[in-house]
Formats: sequence, C-alpha cells, structure tokens
Amino acid sequence: MPELHLTLDGVPVPARPGQTVGAALTEAGILSWRTTRNAGRPRGLFCGIGVCFDCLLTADGVPNQRACLTPAREGMVLQTGAEAPE
Repeated sequence: MPELHLTLDGVPVPARPGQTVGAALTEAGILSWRTTRNAGRPRGLFCGIGVCFDCLLTADGVPNQRACLTPAREGMVLQTGAEAPE
C-alpha cells in the first residue's frame, strides 16, 4: 500500500490511505498537538469519534478540524493549535 506524506508544523508524518489524520499522528508517536488555555494540559486524540473536540488542528489552512474525522490526504499540511478551550 503506498504511503501518504503529511507534515505537522513542518515535520514529515507518514500516513496510510484510509487513515484519519488522528490515526496517522498517533501511529507516528505524536500523542498531543495542542494544550488547554488555562492549565497548559496536553490534548490530542481522545474519543476518536468526533465528540470531544480534543483533537482539533488546522488542516490545509482550515482551522478547528477534528483530526479523528479528517481523512489523511497526500501532501496535507497540518498545524497545531497553541491553545484549546478548557
């Protein structure tokens, strides 16, 4: 199966066709990509079904995308959010 090539804040991240962005990040060992506003607690993939909104990131310039629901695409540019609501 051919590998897809994503970047997260400029760092290459491999993905497989059919994977979500959240699954690709987790498989690459990236478990958190944003923090809460007040306490600075790490956030990443939690529920995996789009309910909790802990996995938000910017995907191809579109902010507040749920990584657990966003399909990985070749050349996708991902950016972390510095803060998340408590």
